[in-house]
Amino acid sequence: MIKILIVDDEKPICDLIDLNLSSAGYHCDSVQDGLTAIERIEQDSYDLILLDIMLPGADGYDVMEYIRPLGVPVIFITAKHEVKDRVKGLKLGADDYLVKPFDVVELVARVEAVLRRYNKTEQKLTAGDVMVDVEARRVTKAGRPIVLTNKEFGLLVLFIRNKNVALFRETLYEKVWEEEYYGDSRTLDLHVQRLRRKLGWENCLVAVYKVGYRLELA
Repeated sequence: MIKILIVDDEKPICDLIDLNLSSAGYHCDSVQDGLTAIERIEQDSYDLILLDIMLPGADGYDVMEYIRPLGVPVIFITAKHEVKDRVKGLKLGADDYLVKPFDVVELVARVEAVLRRYNKTEQKLTAGDVMVDVEARRVTKAGRPIVLTNKEFGLLVLFIRNKNVALFRETLYEKVWEEEYYGDSRTLDLHVQRLRRKLGWENCLVAVYKVGYRLELA
């Protein structure tokens, strides 16, 4: 399983990130200061580090100097939004830079993008009795093969990687169809209906009023 270290001095933010990345199938640890982060990195190995800049003990830039020789990908997550701050972070070797407050779906997407760049993406996903082999584009339910169209498969992967998160219609459409969303949801709704029927997800792939859809799974 992909292991991610979250470093942020605000525990509620760590908990929010942990909740959403865990729902997407990642294992997360979190710490609230820079020196503890360095100790944790010395003790364990991580596939990705989410790093705040303004930290007690040692700030994010100092922690980044320690991480850089290790070759572990880093995404800065910070309230510092000026261009000079982003440039400094990227020059230090960060792979991406996300400014608070951020959308959870965007965070998950950026995590996936960086992991893909390093060939570390989770290729096998599970949701209840549904198993997805992303690389082979193979889906089974209780061991039985399920045939999906390309768009249905794209929606399924997005839902599983964002379990229990309400996804906006425009987010679903733009990520799966790779086109700008103009408000006509008929095509998207039809694909979601077919996906529900094929997987028997009528009760767990739910519509969220004026938002979109959410995959509700324990």
